Amino acid sequence: MKFETQLIHAGFNDDPTTNAVAVPLYQTTSFSFRDTKHGADLFNLAEPGNIYSRIMNPTCDVLEQRLAAAENGAGALCVASGMAAITASIHTLCSSGDNIVSVSQLYGGTYNLFAHTLPQQNIDVRMAPGEDIEKLEELIDEKTKAIYCESIGNPSGNIVDISALSKMAHKYGVPVIVDNTVATPYFCKPIDQGADIVIHSLTKYIGGHGTTIGGVIIDSGKFPFKDNARFPLFNTPDPSYHGVVYADALEAPFIGRARVVPLRNMGAALSPFNAFMILQGLETLALRMDRHVENAMEVAEYLNNHDQVSWVNYAGLKTDRYHELSKIVVDGKPSSIISFGIKGGEIAGAKFIDALDMIKRLVNIGDAKSLACHPASTTHRQLNEDELKTAGVSSDLVRLSIGIEHISDIIEDIEQALKSAL
Repeated sequence: MKFETQLIHAGFNDDPTTNAVAVPLYQTTSFSFRDTKHGADLFNLAEPGNIYSRIMNPTCDVLEQRLAAAENGAGALCVASGMAAITASIHTLCSSGDNIVSVSQLYGGTYNLFAHTLPQQNIDVRMAPGEDIEKLEELIDEKTKAIYCESIGNPSGNIVDISALSKMAHKYGVPVIVDNTVATPYFCKPIDQGADIVIHSLTKYIGGHGTTIGGVIIDSGKFPFKDNARFPLFNTPDPSYHGVVYADALEAPFIGRARVVPLRNMGAALSPFNAFMILQGLETLALRMDRHVENAMEVAEYLNNHDQVSWVNYAGLKTDRYHELSKIVVDGKPSSIISFGIKGGEIAGAKFIDALDMIKRLVNIGDAKSLACHPASTTHRQLNEDELKTAGVSSDLVRLSIGIEHISDIIEDIEQALKSAL
């Protein structure tokens, strides 16, 4: 199937009991076993099937299959939020005393997790700018378990050369995790560019309508855990799960361990109702993303030529530092997150945001509606001045998530808000 068709049909072909065409909502906590042996086989990972909705659910399973197909992955695991996906990915790979290497330009919640929470668990996070692959390479040691980046950074709009990063990481037997939330699999498939693990906040473009929180982890199934001395969690018996060796028992051992260890033990499960809602948004992802980018390009050009605007970050602009790289990583279509600064700095930026009428003031992105926020005082509020600089967030930065409304209405609202910021 082609991409647009996968989003509608992958993972489901009519309900076998009722012939229903829509994916059923399996609103149940548990699933019965045929007999004791059946239950034992399920827990032994010897037979696929459903046990308990904290671990798997048929509605969630369709969403997982659909997203794995969209990213050309071998398997997927849906969880309760994008942050749950990031956390579970790290916990699947790391033990106390390990470390990960990450680009520094990150979403504020991710930065806070990496800079504060993970170190409290004795998992070190080492950061360098995403464009400095040599510096990132210098941070790798024998305890490094992953390299992490965002395909398109939120909110700074930076783009990472996933192929070059992956080639470097694989020299050391280290997997690459890519947060592909902003780009979406419509514009970027990190696995095709060498990445090993992809995550999304399904809350954003994939859900698409600001109604439902969710996250997903997608496994390429290609990373060699079996004979990799760096990863004993995968190639030696796990005493927490009756001695299973994941690399021997599963074709996609990473996503299998993510399901039966961090999800099972910490419980950040996606509800079947939320999976059902996200499936509705997924069906129209391709249509919406075309309109998102079309609108964002016009808004970026408008802002770039406006006397009150001091700078604009959007890789679709020919003058942007990531413009050429965007052609390689996201086919020249860098989604619809625009950051810019207004002359007059933080005070003028606050006036601009307060004057918006149609565009909503909130911290989500990827909604059908256009959205605006001031990251330094909201999504990145917990960062100090040095951390803000490292993350690529200045005090005057305004982030716009351009929606799918008529472009003239979007620009009209921005224009009147800019006048109010004088």
